[in-house]
Amino acid sequence: MDLNLLVALDALLEENSVTAAADRLNLSPPAMSRTLARIRRATGDDILVRASRTMVPTPRALELREETRDLVRRATAVLTPVRRLDLAALNRHFTVRGHDALLAALAAPLIARVGATAPNIHLSLLAESAADQPDLARGQVDLEIGADEPGRPEISSEVVGADRLVLALRRGHPLAKGRVGLDRLVRMTFVTVSRRGRLHNAIDDALAERGLRRRVIASLPTSAAALDVVSRSDAVAVVAERVCRPASARLGLVTRRLPLELPPTRVVLTWHHRHDSDPAHAWLRGQVRDVLREATDGTA
Repeated sequence: MDLNLLVALDALLEENSVTAAADRLNLSPPAMSRTLARIRRATGDDILVRASRTMVPTPRALELREETRDLVRRATAVLTPVRRLDLAALNRHFTVRGHDALLAALAAPLIARVGATAPNIHLSLLAESAADQPDLARGQVDLEIGADEPGRPEISSEVVGADRLVLALRRGHPLAKGRVGLDRLVRMTFVTVSRRGRLHNAIDDALAERGLRRRVIASLPTSAAALDVVSRSDAVAVVAERVCRPASARLGLVTRRLPLELPPTRVVLTWHHRHDSDPAHAWLRGQVRDVLREATDGTA
C-alpha cells in the first residue's frame, strides 16, 4: 500500500475538487486524477462523483474522512522531528486575519512582542473579507480571529476571551444622560457593524421577543467606521466594550449598558489543523492569545 494515497485522499476529501487538491499538494490536475483512480481501485469506491459543476463525496468517502484526517495528522507528527524553536533565527511570514476591533487591540502589542523576541518574523494583518473563504485550508491565512467557532472539522480553534456589548453614542447626544431603558433604546437611530452589510442581528431578535423594533439606517464594515459615524451624528452603535474602548475614548464617545440580556461576544482563534504541532505557529498563537486575553476579560 502506498501511504501517499492517504495524503492525497485527505486533500481530496477536504477540497472536494481534483484541481484544488492538486494545487494543495503541488501536483498537476492530471496527476491528481490518476491518484484518484488509484484510490478508487484501492477502496473499491468512487470517493468523489460529479454533481453538476462540482464534485461531491460518496457515503463511503464521508465515513473515511475523519479516520483519514486523523491518520495523516498522526503520521505527520511521527515523521516530524522534535526541534527546539530558535526565535532569534526564525524567519517566517505569518498572515493573521480578523475583526477590525480585535486587530486594533492586537496590532501594537503583538508587533512589539514579535519584534523584541523574533525580529525575523514578518506579519501581515488582514481585515475580514465580506464572504467566508476557505483561506485557512488553502494556506493563504495562518490564523483567524473572530467571534465564531469553525464549522469544518479540519479547522482547529480556541476560545481566548469574551467581551460585553455596549451602546456607544456621542457625549452630547440628546439621550446620552442617564440610564438607557428599552423606551429610550427604540427611539434611537442605529448603525450596525457587519462585513456582509446586514442590518438585522441579535439585538433585533431580542427586541422582537418584546414586541419592539429599532430603527437601523445603515450598516458599516468595521467598528472603527461605525464609531466615526456615531461621533459626528446622533446615530448610535452597539460595539464590544473593552476592545473598542480606546477608539471610543479617542472620539470622545460614551458607552451605556444595554437594557437587554445578550451573551458576551467571544474571541475565537482558528487555524488549520496542519499547524497544530508546528512550534513556530504554536508560539505565534500563544502571543496572540496573551494579548487578546489582556484586551478582553480573558474568559470563555
